[in-house]
Amino acid sequence: MKTIMNNFGYFMKEARTIIKINFMSNILSIVSIGLILFFAAATLSSWWISNQVVEIIEDEAEINVYFAEDIDKKKVEHIINNIETLAGVEEVRLVDENEAYHRMEEILGKEAKVLQYLDDNPFSPYIEVQIDLKSMESVIEGLKNIEGIDQIRDNKEIFDKVRNLSSVLKTLGYIFIVAVGASTLIIISHIIRTGIYENREQINTLILLGAPDGFISFPFIIEGMILTLGGGLLASIILSLTLRYAYSVMTGPLPFIPLPDQKSMVTNLVSMIMLLSAVLGLLGSLFGLRSAKSR
Repeated sequence: MKTIMNNFGYFMKEARTIIKINFMSNILSIVSIGLILFFAAATLSSWWISNQVVEIIEDEAEINVYFAEDIDKKKVEHIINNIETLAGVEEVRLVDENEAYHRMEEILGKEAKVLQYLDDNPFSPYIEVQIDLKSMESVIEGLKNIEGIDQIRDNKEIFDKVRNLSSVLKTLGYIFIVAVGASTLIIISHIIRTGIYENREQINTLILLGAPDGFISFPFIIEGMILTLGGGLLASIILSLTLRYAYSVMTGPLPFIPLPDQKSMVTNLVSMIMLLSAVLGLLGSLFGLRSAKSR
């Protein structure tokens, strides 16, 4: 370690020289690594958002219960009392037609002006039932046996689709990370082998002078780290700009979609990209050095 620190300036100078030998090839490698890392991070960010949507749906899982408009308040209260006795039910409340109207206004946002053209309130009162999502099936079966209930609307189908999408995105994220790892290792190891070949005369001279393997290899390790960290930095910039644009688009017309905190997401993803870049750069360089020695 002391030798590395004392000669770090020399190692950096040698790494820059090695990079300049195949400058355009190295620039293209940085761009390729950056794009690969960006697509992996974009897939993971999509999974993160969909996973948060699933968690919110789980926390706020509800069933809307509709009853005939001609029944009296006493009968409605009787239905509510029966619903409260069901296992898995956490909270029951009556939503009147005015509250239903205002909720729709919030959902529609700017488009809510279409409601002003209606002469009467088109929404009917209903019973909102907060439940434990794991008990949804049993709660629905219990509701079917309660007299006076006209219609049951649950979000199970929507939730299942979102959860399945989250699972697919998670799987794709892992696949992308494996693909990123393999692709980056191949690119970096190839560049390191090429660099060793281009500098074989200088390397042979250092060997004759008695330089240890670590002294000879360290500039190539720095080269690999520079390339992958450069690709990681490029991926981070593209990802930050993409997420900023995506949030500005989604929070406008779709304000009711629960999104993770943008700053937190960008920070976590950039940290992951840069850490992954550093690890892949180190491993790719070591792999390239080892494969070059075996030839």
